[in-house]
Amino acid sequence: MDVSSIIVAAIALVGTLAGSWAGVRQANKLVNWRIDRLEEKVDAHNHLVERMVAVERDIENIKGDLANETK
Repeated sequence: MDVSSIIVAAIALVGTLAGSWAGVRQANKLVNWRIDRLEEKVDAHNHLVERMVAVERDIENIKGDLANETK
């Protein structure tokens, strides 16, 4: 085994490690981006739920007011 084959093997190892690291990094970016979008959707949904609770409470108050007026 000569020195040139060891150098080629070392360069191949460095290239493989760099490629793997870059692939994992890119995949993590995509996952984090998708999680951020999902969190935005969940926040929007939670705000809708809060608003609907307020609307239902207001409807019950209006029903009570109408019931009192008809008596």
